[in-house]
Amino acid sequence: MGEGIISRLRIQMNRIDQRFASLKARGCKALIPFFTAGDPSTAATVPVMHALVAAGADTIELGVPFSDPMADGPTIQRSSERALARGVNTAQVLAMVRAFRATDADTPVVLMGYLNPVVIRGIESYAREASEAGVDGVLLVDLPPEEAGDIRAAFNAHGLALIALAAPTTSEARLARIVSAVQGYLYYVSFAGVTGANRLDAEAVRERVTALRAASIAPVVVGFGVRDGTTAKALASCADGVVVGSALVEALAVATDVEDAARRAREFLDSLRAALDG
Repeated sequence: MGEGIISRLRIQMNRIDQRFASLKARGCKALIPFFTAGDPSTAATVPVMHALVAAGADTIELGVPFSDPMADGPTIQRSSERALARGVNTAQVLAMVRAFRATDADTPVVLMGYLNPVVIRGIESYAREASEAGVDGVLLVDLPPEEAGDIRAAFNAHGLALIALAAPTTSEARLARIVSAVQGYLYYVSFAGVTGANRLDAEAVRERVTALRAASIAPVVVGFGVRDGTTAKALASCADGVVVGSALVEALAVATDVEDAARRAREFLDSLRAALDG
């Protein structure tokens, strides 16, 4: 039995697996919005999460602010800087998830960030606290798959999926390792570069994602370059879903208050949901 199957049995079937199973049964594609916790404000974070669900989000990726977000472009970097300036830290992010869970027990929440805050907090402590808050998975951008064993074991012991990334530059040997141990879903980065760039080659993505879906034991979603309904629909045609980040962060950045932030989140995602379902 492969490492990935064993790991999936350990964490049983959490909200992520349940949601993708439901989507598959209905013939639907996953819509996964990303935004940074604490931006456009700490007070707006939970209302924005609920607004995204109301607009059709299937899973929410919540960014954990970090001082050196190397995989992120200027839009998300600035978002992280604004959140850090407001004093948002890991404890506050987990408190936001707990508040969200008070009225939403079903929507999967994935924390997306970097390894340093996990190590500083302590891997076991981070896993336990995240699970208790209601987190379902964690995506660590700078965690090499070859060094993920201990973190995956700690996360799995607390029912957390360790979400993996793959990119056009990922070697075949590393890709084989990733797809054999993937949990929750595999996040395919549509091009080499940072978030928010605009150089999408849809045909190249289609070819790569088709091969990944054939090899992966978990669904494959595509992120980077999804900006509107047109790009979302084009990429979802070959994947199990899409992730939209920078364009949503841009829409939220100009919100004037909590109500406006929630409205902008809902209106932005409405058009993507309509495109995917249409």
